[in-house]
Amino acid sequence: MTKTRRSAGWYGKLDRDGFIHRSWMKNQGFPDHAFDGRPIIGICNTWSELTPCNSGLRDLAEGVKRGVWEAGGFPVEFPVMSLGETQMKPTAMLFRNLLAMDVEESIRAYGIDGVVLLGGCDKTTPGQLMGAASVDLPTIVVSSGPMLNGKWKGTDIGSGTDVWKFSEAVRAGDMSLQDFMAAESGMSRSKGVCMTMGTASTMASLVEAMGMCLPTNAALPAVDSRRMALAHLTGKRIVEMVDEDIKPSDVMTRAAFENAILANAAVGGSTNAVVHLLAMAGRVGVDLTLKDFELGGDIPLLVNCMPSGKYLMEDFCYAGGMPVVLNELGDRLRAAKTVLGGDISAYADGAECYNRDVIRAFDDPLKPAAGLRVLRGNLAPDGAIIKPSAATDALLEHEGEAYVFESIEDFKANVDRDDLPVTPDTILVLKGCGPKGYPGMPEVGNMPIPKKLVQQGVRDMVRVSDARMSGTAYGTVVLHVSPEAQAGGALALVKTGDRIRLSAKEGRLELLISDEELATRRAAWQPDPPHYTRGYARMYVDHVLQADKGADLDFLVGKDTRPVTRESH
Repeated sequence: MTKTRRSAGWYGKLDRDGFIHRSWMKNQGFPDHAFDGRPIIGICNTWSELTPCNSGLRDLAEGVKRGVWEAGGFPVEFPVMSLGETQMKPTAMLFRNLLAMDVEESIRAYGIDGVVLLGGCDKTTPGQLMGAASVDLPTIVVSSGPMLNGKWKGTDIGSGTDVWKFSEAVRAGDMSLQDFMAAESGMSRSKGVCMTMGTASTMASLVEAMGMCLPTNAALPAVDSRRMALAHLTGKRIVEMVDEDIKPSDVMTRAAFENAILANAAVGGSTNAVVHLLAMAGRVGVDLTLKDFELGGDIPLLVNCMPSGKYLMEDFCYAGGMPVVLNELGDRLRAAKTVLGGDISAYADGAECYNRDVIRAFDDPLKPAAGLRVLRGNLAPDGAIIKPSAATDALLEHEGEAYVFESIEDFKANVDRDDLPVTPDTILVLKGCGPKGYPGMPEVGNMPIPKKLVQQGVRDMVRVSDARMSGTAYGTVVLHVSPEAQAGGALALVKTGDRIRLSAKEGRLELLISDEELATRRAAWQPDPPHYTRGYARMYVDHVLQADKGADLDFLVGKDTRPVTRESH
């Protein structure tokens, strides 16, 4: 017996409501037989000229449509909010949950049977998956793909990673402003996301490791014709998924999230994966916690890509991409279902590495035990994270005096002062940059080194904040301190001159003052007034969870798969 399709509630009724739904769709030239009960596939597109990473998605949507038509489906493309990581103020992360709401309500309200998510830029992939998971219709991802390698003076340069390096070189007087501006023109040479292993490419890699896309989706360059072919195949596959009733809840299981954590360590992935995976897990009802990220602690770094290595995503693709990484992880991967219906191990079948300097063998890694470290202590009772693969080894065990910046404005106004009382051993502390405080938890945790130290050749220091950092960034940076300063966390109570101890090995972050002194300071503390008092930002501040919970909105956790029965007329 054929199951009645969800879309029949819109287009299968022989009454006034059915007339309205079909008739207005027909003004686009769709014939009668398009409404004969075939699967209706939504193509959820985050294309925007203000999101350069996603500017190629219009073309990929056409590829998806070809595949849907070929498989006997009916494709319908719809837009949702697009989050331009490099363009939005105060931070795109403020709007990730708004995108998730947009995706969720669009999928729920329209008469579709399955959905293809077209995204790529940092927050679009997790935001779309959060929204789709909360409705739980058959879903599959097509990423926009990375840009071609940047080029400058005959060398490869990488998105973000080299921006931070060049910026520090200019501040140190080692690079001219003219060269800095010339490098800008060679950095971004095609459509697509950052070609370093930043957050965008990290999330695409983890989506592949979770089995929520077709194999090779993560690394194919945005302008490679094989990505258009992949889009076509994805359109074909989503029609089959509707018939097989494969939903996000079938694929995004605890085992899949554990595979993502292992893969994140192996590829040297972004610290931002933590808040995104936690939020995604919350939508599908998987009890993922910060402690689970310690699963990747013993996984070696296999992918030699910036910011943890020297190559770029184009090189990663040509070396074999994620199938090779999954093959190297081997039986460490958990058994988990994919959008293809089989186990994730099938994604590694036939994988062959074509450049062992780009993708290392498990027993010959770039760095051993390179997974993210979870830190706890009186300075971060609910946790903080650090990325050892992008840090200076000697600083991963460090004790020093704090120099505190009370806000991002305080930091920008003072970091270049010639008389700033800091040394290479100082620990820089930045407050007010968490989910509530900024608001939105921006990528400012990798604070530039004070100018007086940059000019002395210092390129890394221990830095501590309640902020995030770009996946393209590097350094000994402690991030996501929870609770954040604005929520009354211990970070709010740190004073310049306090001693802080960091031990990545022990997983500790301690403020070395007495409990009595901490209590005295807490009693005198008052939160800063909010920066926003209206609109979505006000709602966000009132309802956002802390970083250790994924920074989702409290009322969005979980899902609602109830059918929509009430009509609009």
